[in-house]
Amino acid sequence: MTCPDKPGQLINWFICSLCVPRVCKLWSSRRPRTRRNLLLGTACAIYLGFLVSQVGRASLQHGQVAEKGPHRSRDTAEASFPEIPLDGTLAPPESQGNGSTLQPNVVYITLRSKRSKPANIRGTVKPKRRKKHAVASAAPGQEALVGPSLQPQEVARAADAVAPGYAQGANLAKTGERPWRLVRGPGVRAGGPDFLQPSSRESNIRIYSESAPSWLSKDDIRRMRLLADSTVAGLRPVSSKSGARLLVLEGGAPGAVLRCGPSPCGLLKQPLDMSEVFAFHLDRILGLNRTLPSVSRKAEFIQDGRPCPIILWDASLSPTSNDTHSSVKLTWGTYQQLLKQKCWQNGRVPKPESGCTEIHHHEWSKMALFDFLLQIYNRLDTNCCGFRPRKEDACVQNGLRPKCDNQGSAALAHIIQRKHDPRHLVFIDNKGFFDRSEDNLNFKLLEGIKEFPASAVSVLKSQHLRQKLLQSLFLDKVYWESQGGRQGIEKLIDVIEHRAKILITYINAHGAKVLPMNE
Repeated sequence: MTCPDKPGQLINWFICSLCVPRVCKLWSSRRPRTRRNLLLGTACAIYLGFLVSQVGRASLQHGQVAEKGPHRSRDTAEASFPEIPLDGTLAPPESQGNGSTLQPNVVYITLRSKRSKPANIRGTVKPKRRKKHAVASAAPGQEALVGPSLQPQEVARAADAVAPGYAQGANLAKTGERPWRLVRGPGVRAGGPDFLQPSSRESNIRIYSESAPSWLSKDDIRRMRLLADSTVAGLRPVSSKSGARLLVLEGGAPGAVLRCGPSPCGLLKQPLDMSEVFAFHLDRILGLNRTLPSVSRKAEFIQDGRPCPIILWDASLSPTSNDTHSSVKLTWGTYQQLLKQKCWQNGRVPKPESGCTEIHHHEWSKMALFDFLLQIYNRLDTNCCGFRPRKEDACVQNGLRPKCDNQGSAALAHIIQRKHDPRHLVFIDNKGFFDRSEDNLNFKLLEGIKEFPASAVSVLKSQHLRQKLLQSLFLDKVYWESQGGRQGIEKLIDVIEHRAKILITYINAHGAKVLPMNE
């Protein structure tokens, strides 16, 4: 016998358990039969009335529930799932088309597929795309097409395409394709007379939060967008062994001459120099602020469209010599003497016989720290005497490797200042190397350095270096994609974090001081 679960059944079961034994006892007792029948009839009448009242109340409640049930269940469902419609719009196609009815409380939800983009970085929420309005404009003559080329299927729809990936403006207007405008300039790929460029496109410097990262100034962001998005108006080679070229960018004053100075320019380097973009972001995060803005850009007229680094051309840099590309000629021996003199430290004017230059003593500490993290050897160790070079290193290619016996006479390179600010250095040619093993790191870069910048060391000691590098490098869309997305960027950061630990160990082992150097 199971115990009833409803309240009414429980009461009935209780009354029956009490009444049945008593009725049997009364029936078998010796009392007069008339009195016994009266007691039994009274008990049965009371119990019958109780049952009738219970049945009436239950039927009344059932009717009220039947009237309010559909509305209450729908309201409850809508309150539980306010964003999911219950009108069958989310049902599978096969159940909607065959006319079959569904259960009222069954909701079909299709899960989103796994996204292929890198994991969301804090402060980056992509906005809605803006509609692009077609405004066709044409110009005569041979022109350079700068910007994304048409897709193959779009070219096929353009009947009179002049070259693969390019179409005439009139045909674009007919087929509804994006308009292209003309950019006149020498040294770039020429096309037909009616080429057009997109009137508007998404910037390659992506900032989806309200503000850029705090370590990048407004001028940095403005110059990065200038380098990444401006139209190339001219191109000419530079007298350099690296094969770099100077790009004249649109963005100067109206009617200005297309040359560097009146118009902004960028130095376009080889794809193998992509580490210069990483170096720029690392410099800003460490608080050094000594590198020139650098971004990645796809140049369709150079290197078969592969991404290349482009560095801002700065007209304020001091003139340099042709042999060492430096505004101050120094050798390794004189450099070590300058470190001992601590020129211009604490505002002290050096004596004439000290041999000090106009460069502040703290600048060498910043350069040494920066060069060690990226293993840049072409400034302080041009002969590659502090590590085992490879065949493709510049010192081996130039035959400088055997000249390590007399290191004091080795010339330093790329030591550059600004004309209006000779106290501070500008770090150029910041090609780093991420494939140096731990047993082949160049510790000669740290020789003679007794102080290190506190702002940079604090960042290296903190647990936020990786997060800041990810957030900063994510801004450069072309660089991020060229390195394989977040997975490739993480590998580069692993190298920098490991070298940072080695540098901190070196500082502690040699008793070097960590000083504020934000003079």
